[in-house]
Amino acid sequence: MKHFKATLKLLLIITLILNLFSFQNSFAQTNIPKPLDHFGFIPGADRMLFDYNELISYLEKLDEISPKVKMEKIGISPMGKTMYAAFISSEENIKNLDKLKNINKELALNYNLTKQQKDDYIKEGRVFTLFTLSMHSNEVGPSQALPLIAHELITSTDENILSWLDKVVYMVVPNHNPDGMDMVVNHYKKYKGTKYEGSSMPGVYHKYVGHDNNRDFVALTQSDTKAISNLFSKEWFPQVAIEKHQMGSGSVRYFISPPHDPIAENVDAGLWNWMKVFGSHTITTMTDAGLKGISQNYFFDDYWPGATETCNWKNIIGMLTEGASVKHATPIYIEPNELGVYGKGLGEYKKSINMPEPWQGGWWRLSDLVTYEIASTKGYLETAALYKNEILKFRNDMCIKEVEKGKNSAPFYYVFPLEQRDQSELVNLTNLLDEHGVSVYMLDKDIQFNNTKFHKGDLIVPLAQPFRAFIKEMLESQVFPARHYTPGGKMIRPYDITSWSLPLHKGVSVFEINENETFFEGAYSLVNIPFSLFEKVNTDYSSVLLSANNNNSYKAVFSALKNGLNVKQITEEYSINNKTYPKGSFIINKGNKFDHIVNELTFKPEFLSDDINVASKTLKLPKILLLESYYHPMDAGWTRFVLDSYQIPYKTIHPEDVEKIDFNKNYDVLIIPDESKSVLVDGKYKSQNVHYFLKYPPEYMKGMGKKGHEKILKFIDQGGIAIAWRSASELFTGVQKITIDEKNAEEFELPVKDVSDQIIKNGFLCPGSLLKINLKKDHPITYGMPEEIGVFHRNRPFFTTWQPYFDVDRRVIGTFPERNILISGFAQNEEKIGNKTSIVWLKKGKGQVVLFSFNPQFRASTPVSYKLLFNSILL
Repeated sequence: MKHFKATLKLLLIITLILNLFSFQNSFAQTNIPKPLDHFGFIPGADRMLFDYNELISYLEKLDEISPKVKMEKIGISPMGKTMYAAFISSEENIKNLDKLKNINKELALNYNLTKQQKDDYIKEGRVFTLFTLSMHSNEVGPSQALPLIAHELITSTDENILSWLDKVVYMVVPNHNPDGMDMVVNHYKKYKGTKYEGSSMPGVYHKYVGHDNNRDFVALTQSDTKAISNLFSKEWFPQVAIEKHQMGSGSVRYFISPPHDPIAENVDAGLWNWMKVFGSHTITTMTDAGLKGISQNYFFDDYWPGATETCNWKNIIGMLTEGASVKHATPIYIEPNELGVYGKGLGEYKKSINMPEPWQGGWWRLSDLVTYEIASTKGYLETAALYKNEILKFRNDMCIKEVEKGKNSAPFYYVFPLEQRDQSELVNLTNLLDEHGVSVYMLDKDIQFNNTKFHKGDLIVPLAQPFRAFIKEMLESQVFPARHYTPGGKMIRPYDITSWSLPLHKGVSVFEINENETFFEGAYSLVNIPFSLFEKVNTDYSSVLLSANNNNSYKAVFSALKNGLNVKQITEEYSINNKTYPKGSFIINKGNKFDHIVNELTFKPEFLSDDINVASKTLKLPKILLLESYYHPMDAGWTRFVLDSYQIPYKTIHPEDVEKIDFNKNYDVLIIPDESKSVLVDGKYKSQNVHYFLKYPPEYMKGMGKKGHEKILKFIDQGGIAIAWRSASELFTGVQKITIDEKNAEEFELPVKDVSDQIIKNGFLCPGSLLKINLKKDHPITYGMPEEIGVFHRNRPFFTTWQPYFDVDRRVIGTFPERNILISGFAQNEEKIGNKTSIVWLKKGKGQVVLFSFNPQFRASTPVSYKLLFNSILL
């Protein structure tokens, strides 16, 4: 009897505990705050936006209350905001996140799983769908929709949704660009209620790069990009990823996968097929819900890495959605005749296989866009749940398949000699590959391969790795996958750039091994990360000698100058300890922060205990201005990033500031990144003599005017240095005028002009490729450079020069060869630019101008040409 009573008592206690848990669970569910209660409005409401902190505080509340939510910090934005990933799933899955995370990693990277292990992981694993929201901050819809999505998922009693959450983990980055989100929201609120409500935000919605943050997933230069890449490259290994964007308002309402041609040839067919599965199911569910204007296979292609969908090359089913925009949160009315298409999948705005139910126009609101965002998210989650086992199996199948390709298909290895012209860029490349989840090894012994001898210490990257497609794509030169609308018909133009080869863009030598020779097997071991070639000596030294060949030398030089150290640049070649230092190399003498600067080096310098007998000049830190418009100046932003990264101080000015500045008294160098002359001078954008309306408040639409332009010319005439590239070079072409006094003015012409109009008319096309130029040897602008390099070039400009008059002069510094100009990417009729000028140095009075036909710092992804900019600054 005692035993029975004790058992009964125990059962009662267990029942009470279970009821208590049930009550707590029920209480938590009913106390989950609704978005309306938290924000004071329903997200998507007309003319209402919340900012990043408000969004995160709501998600943190859900994390505190609901067992179905977990927030994790994933990084810091460029301006210091904490970035998060939110995980939403069943309570059981959230409890087991660490276990599920390990299963993800095993399926993604372990190509030696037994059948039983694999079957167990597929049974126990869950599909992680990574959604990244609103990286372009004027595309507000995806982040504004998130609170409604999160609330519905964690409070729903719908059996379908509960079933999805049993099988799927909704993994979401609430906002890819927190800094930009606040910038855009604050701008919108500032002008709300005025005639400029919904206007474009001046400047870039990011610390540096604005819209180009979706071009950084190869170079990984920005901290927010690094945080996202780390999620799918090294930490969480989701099986599915969806990047959510917006587009213009005058076409389709929504785009979902799959993309249009061309597609990347290194990405396995299976990934493209899965995109069709996801897209087909999602468009069906969205259409069933009454949503119209949804398109597939339209406009957006997927042949180039750089966007978030770079994860495709890492065996993730990576997709894109694009929703039609409003004026941030202000509704718009669209007449039917205002709806059109842009080719590539839709020839006219009519019912078609790629848009089965057109939207006919009318009011379009943020709430409409939010509705589409919610529906598409649920469509992708449902698809992942339906095919849960197949997707998990596919992830490991791809891992095995790619490793087998690496073992049995060329190329088999890429080998990087340790002896490089720019050793610092070899170091950067090695560490970047590691950031991407690629294993880099070092040879343990010398190896003779055909006629090439590789040495112990050289770096080797085997292709037999799970991310083989990414390795091959990054380390080979590019050939654009040209596709045509009809057989022999018009080629489908590239959406963006066509070259991204890391060795070529960094100026690093590499050998592609296309024979599977067994003597490489077992001849290498993993490199230590972070990788560096710096070696400190124990002996006393008073200075260091740094080769101008290394980009890292320039970072040390500018840092030393900024800290007041004595820096000299040698003006002749110098040899010491069996090593030759080229003309233009640097000597930094001990002083403030010297040890810190030296320890930041990534290659081995020459430590000097005594002065050396070599011709040299003392350098001073130039005072630099950087001219930047308000018209989303991404190239100027990239320039600022490169200057900051290399410790080069500068002051940013806008066109309307030019008249107020005393250039010659306070500054030495003016840098003018790629920007239209009409924008800089008139505050208006003009192309082919047509002015285009820009949607900025009027206080941001001011140019420097003719007086400001003339002031820059006077600055040069009196000894200043101007550096400009691409469109900005137009400031210095044609007849110019400087006012001397009220009655007198001087007219002159710098002996250079852009001849690209005729070249393009003759059939030249280059959407963004690496083109070869020959460089003038031993000129101060080309110190540390080889005699030929690849530069990242687009359609224009191309220069020609002539014999000068009066106090002007010119030297051609860089020239395209006559033939074999294309190195990587795509160029049509390349012979049209043969022997044309790419870089020209100009003199006027006491000053100098350097013009580039290309961006020497293109998206911080072309270190091969950085030194041309740095040397120009040091003129």
